[in-house]
Amino acid sequence: QIDKYLYAMRLSDETLIDIMARFRREMKNGLSRDFNPTATVKMLPTFVRSIPDGSEKGDFIALDLGGSYFRILRVKVSHEKKQTVQMESEIYNTPEDIMHGSGTRLFDHVAECLGDFMEKQQIKDKKLPVGFTFSFPCRQSKLDEGILITWTKRFKASGVEGADVVKLLNKAIKKRGDYDADIMAVVNDTVGTMMTCGFDDQRCEVGLIIGTGTNACYMEEMRHIDLVEGDEGRMCINTEWGAFGDDGSLEDIRTEFDREIDRGSLNPGKQLFEKMVSGLYMGELVRLILVKMAKEGLLFEGRITPELLTKGKFETKHVSAIEKSKEGLNKAKEILTRLGVEPSHEDCIAVQHVCTIVSFRSANLVASTLGAILNQLRDNKGVGRLRTTVGVDGSLYKMHPQYARRLHKTTRRLVPDSDVRFLLSESGSGKGAAMVTAVAYRLSEQHRLIDETLAEFKLTHEQLLQVKKRMRTEMEAGLKKKSHETAKVKMLPTFVRSTPDGTENGDFLALDLGGTNFRVLLVKIRSGKRRTVEMHNKIYAIPIEVMQGTGEELFDHIVTCISDFLDYMGIKGARLPLGFTFSFPCKQTSLDAGILLNWTKGFKATDCEGEDVVYLLREGIKRREEFDLDVVAVVNDTVGTMMTCAYEDPNCEIGLIVGTGSNACYMEEMRNVEMVDGEQGRMCVNMEWGAFGDNGCLDDIRTIYDKAVDDYSLNAGKQRYEKMISGMYLGEIVRNILIDFTKRGFLFRGQISETLKTRHIFETKFLSQIERLALLQVRTILQQLGLNSTCDDSIIVKTVCGAVSKRAAQLCGAGMAAVVDKIRENRGLEHLEITVGVDGTLYKLHPHFSRIMHQTVKDLAPKCDVTFLLSEDGSGKGAALITAVGCRLRDAEQ
Repeated sequence: QIDKYLYAMRLSDETLIDIMARFRREMKNGLSRDFNPTATVKMLPTFVRSIPDGSEKGDFIALDLGGSYFRILRVKVSHEKKQTVQMESEIYNTPEDIMHGSGTRLFDHVAECLGDFMEKQQIKDKKLPVGFTFSFPCRQSKLDEGILITWTKRFKASGVEGADVVKLLNKAIKKRGDYDADIMAVVNDTVGTMMTCGFDDQRCEVGLIIGTGTNACYMEEMRHIDLVEGDEGRMCINTEWGAFGDDGSLEDIRTEFDREIDRGSLNPGKQLFEKMVSGLYMGELVRLILVKMAKEGLLFEGRITPELLTKGKFETKHVSAIEKSKEGLNKAKEILTRLGVEPSHEDCIAVQHVCTIVSFRSANLVASTLGAILNQLRDNKGVGRLRTTVGVDGSLYKMHPQYARRLHKTTRRLVPDSDVRFLLSESGSGKGAAMVTAVAYRLSEQHRLIDETLAEFKLTHEQLLQVKKRMRTEMEAGLKKKSHETAKVKMLPTFVRSTPDGTENGDFLALDLGGTNFRVLLVKIRSGKRRTVEMHNKIYAIPIEVMQGTGEELFDHIVTCISDFLDYMGIKGARLPLGFTFSFPCKQTSLDAGILLNWTKGFKATDCEGEDVVYLLREGIKRREEFDLDVVAVVNDTVGTMMTCAYEDPNCEIGLIVGTGSNACYMEEMRNVEMVDGEQGRMCVNMEWGAFGDNGCLDDIRTIYDKAVDDYSLNAGKQRYEKMISGMYLGEIVRNILIDFTKRGFLFRGQISETLKTRHIFETKFLSQIERLALLQVRTILQQLGLNSTCDDSIIVKTVCGAVSKRAAQLCGAGMAAVVDKIRENRGLEHLEITVGVDGTLYKLHPHFSRIMHQTVKDLAPKCDVTFLLSEDGSGKGAALITAVGCRLRDAEQ
């Protein structure tokens, strides 16, 4: 008879599988960007990205608000031999008037209980990290905020919905002023449960609550979570499944009793699934059924008492008691007698049956929504069989004699292709909240240390002005005869006395030696109305054994390449004028003589330092006995860059290179160039500014990482400025920081891969790419380098690259500011307008370098209006132009 009466509450497997499919659709909607706003199942991102990994440690406080009582725990996680957890807790009650009063009162109450707890624990003076378990639907954009969407269950405090509960609690704590707390994480109780169980079972990836309310969370793939940036790894999603059906999708299975419960609740029309399932409503459902059956004379001979008609008189704990297999009927008699209905033995059996139907329906419904989550996990993993653990908590699941068994059984029937372990969360969600807090604490501690380290790379305006001033001092020292010998910034005369005037004409050869490649060019310059420059070139590699062999081998290799080029162009017979771009520090005594001071950038050929490179080249040509050339000029690449740009813009009187290496040149007044006789006109000075700081004048801004890069370089102690700004070294600085961060456990799970130990693996082009790309692509680049990085790793690597390249650009700008200001003062101008010709891969390819450098020059030299012009092939075309100017001046003298 009762079965017939309550047939609507008996759900077939067919119906349950249908509900499972419906819930799966709801999950999908909640995760999607387009459908989330209207979705009933909110699928809220929790910003918890992993279950405990065993490295958590420390002393934490966990607050747990949301169920039938309010609990505070102190959780100590230590690592002696293995990870151990010590917990002490206090339970505080939350009176009805506080749950329904103002939000301010509620949080004052929480803050007061927390103060009492800290007093008892004697930790009022400590600022311990706090994890806040808050069992209501919250929107989060980070771990330490929770914006309450809506109250559920018994709570209805005013002024909290739409507010951040962390801010409210912090405000209440501040108002008291007798202790300090650092709230690091807001955790939903389902998440806390999952984390608590995850501590004991690494396979746990679902948290389930069946108590006063009901809800579940699980680990979802980031690629499916539209509402959070990034596709890497996983994040725990709080489904808030209590609201399933709020859009009418469960109307076909809701009964008249469910509708009546809803009408009488604090939140009509909301949490309809929860109202069919959870402990807060189960006793009331049974009471409503009993009233109706009594009214129809099916129970208690139609007796209806005031007690039976009183809302809340029949509680869920009574349902649990009545369903006990042995003493259930006696309990039924006892409970019903208290309600004054004088039950018969048959009445007791009937009531027990009603209880069973209501509680069994609850277990079946939970099994179908849980089944949907398990299917999602299985599909995400792409496995045939899913092995996983579900962490469970809640009074109904724990106290009801049959509930757990029924839930497990139905779940296994609905999802046959999975091995599910149900793990009861012994210590509630408190331990889990402490775990989340431990992870958050570790991360925030890590961020603090990372910021502290990278702070050394952040230069203030004052520091940059100081760099500018010191560069100026060093420039003066290099120009003066008496200090030139000991000066580090050599300020070498180039014997280039003027920029092109447009009358240059003829065919010229240019050689370009300065890196791992060597170029030979034929440049045809035509003057007149339509000035044209036509170029042909061929690139030759210089093997490392030649770079680091003997000088004779190096110059023989160069001459072989020239010979090949002349054959290739069919011009072996002509004795062409040649310009030799030689991008190493040279002391020139004339336009066509340059004594190599020292090799840089990885070159090490013997018997060259202290020799005239033009002589070495002429000797090589003689040994070959195949062709003859007229070597007119030896050219530094910075000067070539300046000349190329000056051919386009006569205002260009500075050359700058920021590529593999870095250097600058500019037009100085002859009266200041004491190393060359004569007071008239100007001469281009090759600064060789890479050596700035070699006398220790930049030591106050060099970091341990700069020192490490210097110590391991081919020319330790030399070119210190260059090592802080140029492409050959920035990647090395980054690599050294990454190694340090990995050693300190901030990166790559503390694993230093072989790749990371390899010098020069981090080419500067990677720096440019990493700073330009999205995180996912950064991760791909790091993987190509053999670095298996997580999303967090990629963020840190990107931050490091940014800090290093920003400093480089600022230091470069400070040097340039010194140059432009000197030119302005040389000419006695209040305001200078000048153009800088620039070349170099770092300047050209890096997404932010040029912008930051320009801004720095503007800030540090406000009286100069500086235009930067990108040079098109300075070391080739520029060398030819210098040769052309040299020929023009030589012809004029003759």
